[in-house]
Amino acid sequence: MAGKHFDEWTVGERIQHDLRRTVTETDNLMMCTLTHNPQPLHLDKTYAESTEFGQIVVNGIFTFGLMVGVTVGDTTLGTLVANLGYDKLVMPNPVFIGDTLRCETEVVELRESRSRPTAGIVTFKHIMLNQDDKIVCECLRMALLHKKPN
Repeated sequence: MAGKHFDEWTVGERIQHDLRRTVTETDNLMMCTLTHNPQPLHLDKTYAESTEFGQIVVNGIFTFGLMVGVTVGDTTLGTLVANLGYDKLVMPNPVFIGDTLRCETEVVELRESRSRPTAGIVTFKHIMLNQDDKIVCECLRMALLHKKPN
């Protein structure tokens, strides 16, 4: 189990996640297909080249999902009760096919659960950056985590 229990976290703790991913055309196509998203900016090279981006922009749902997925192994794997929500999701820069993405996480809040004495809520700030260190996605994730067993 790689994740940490609620009582093992400290506010201000930071993680540079080792896992990186270079985005492929197949990644983008599969996400658009799975979510029934026909946006030509994601799928039509000719159309995308006529936009301000000059190329296909990767589906933002892929970017968000990848960011959360990359962080799970170092944060909540095996200790999660439930993800309670995501807040302040922003995508300030586009992701393009061929970009290599990496993630960083900071613990911004810890709160005891009022309804579950054996769990607590950790608020993580996840940030995804491209190979040029530009932020392409960030959010707050509230996760209900088990406390360490006695």
